[in-house]
Amino acid sequence: MRYRATCLTPLLVGDGRKLSPIDYMVWKDHVNVLDQWRIFRLLAKGPRLESYLTQLKSAEKLDFASWGGFAQNFAGRRIPFENAAYSTYWNRAMGDSLHIPTFAAGASGPYLPGAALKGALRTGMVFANWRDGMLQEVLDRVKGERVPRKPADIVEDHALGTGGANKMRLLSAGDSKTIATNQFKIYLLRTSTLQPRGPGFTVGWKRSPSGTVDGARPDESTPSFAEMAAPGTTFEGDWQEKDFLLKPEVRRTLRWPDGFNRSKIFEAVNVYAGGLLSLQRQYASWAGMGLLDQNLDELEKRLAQAKENGACLFCLGWGGGLTSKSAWLDATNADYRQILEQYTLYNKALSTGLPFPKTRRIVFLGNRPATLPGWVELSIQE
Repeated sequence: MRYRATCLTPLLVGDGRKLSPIDYMVWKDHVNVLDQWRIFRLLAKGPRLESYLTQLKSAEKLDFASWGGFAQNFAGRRIPFENAAYSTYWNRAMGDSLHIPTFAAGASGPYLPGAALKGALRTGMVFANWRDGMLQEVLDRVKGERVPRKPADIVEDHALGTGGANKMRLLSAGDSKTIATNQFKIYLLRTSTLQPRGPGFTVGWKRSPSGTVDGARPDESTPSFAEMAAPGTTFEGDWQEKDFLLKPEVRRTLRWPDGFNRSKIFEAVNVYAGGLLSLQRQYASWAGMGLLDQNLDELEKRLAQAKENGACLFCLGWGGGLTSKSAWLDATNADYRQILEQYTLYNKALSTGLPFPKTRRIVFLGNRPATLPGWVELSIQE
């Protein structure tokens, strides 16, 4: 069997690497990734190598007037911006905004890691198998003298089973085949936030190192750029199901419920996706982002089709934030908020009294805030 993962919104599943602003140059609305070894070999033949190395050490960006020819002649890859306007934003950007996270790739090219798929399926399964008392159990664990790094491990074990009885053993997804590099673009993202206004909320845009600008002026906020697979891109790879685990005698030994199979897992993932999309639509309504709400409405329709066709939808990869990585979606729950309060990372956001989390990474399409990153449809071809 094989799986097909289709990108519904721009997707980045990375391996932790980023393009430093001295590893590329922007020319003709493209990010031109420099082949530094070729450049070193060329400059070693003359007197300019030392000045080039000095700029690599000290400059935030390479001086285009001096080294722009490299962008034309020594680029290993040329990745287009999703919109030509982004070159202007890049020229004004500074600091971390210039570091571009890239898609996972090996020697043969970019691919989708199978572990990313299994992780997204696992989150949906934990959500669907959550039982009363589990959240209180997590709260009791974090109230000890030392806050555990992974307080919900025990809850995952209760939801999925431990060791060899873990329900996710049924499925196995391999890394996808590599795809062509022309499936990728450099997308612009900005971080939105909610601000109180009268009885409701309005949107603002985060500006680094601190502060927020009015929702009507996103161009003044801090941009970020990422190499992402464009909507419509498909990844295909090997898919295995260990059917022997579903034999009655094995199922009884593992204490798996009757009727458990891949369809039950996909059903659980779709339930989670529906809850997550509902939360995101509520956020889009609070923020007054009509285009984002339209996109989320289209995703809900795609979810309904996936349910009919035996497929599933989920959000994975970079940019989804805490909401898309957590198997608990009700951020208003008192126990949940007490758990978060034990981690200083969340204290400032919780103290505002605003809906939590109040920020989202928004992907701009055509220079307009349009969608959320990472939504994928997974189908199985038998």
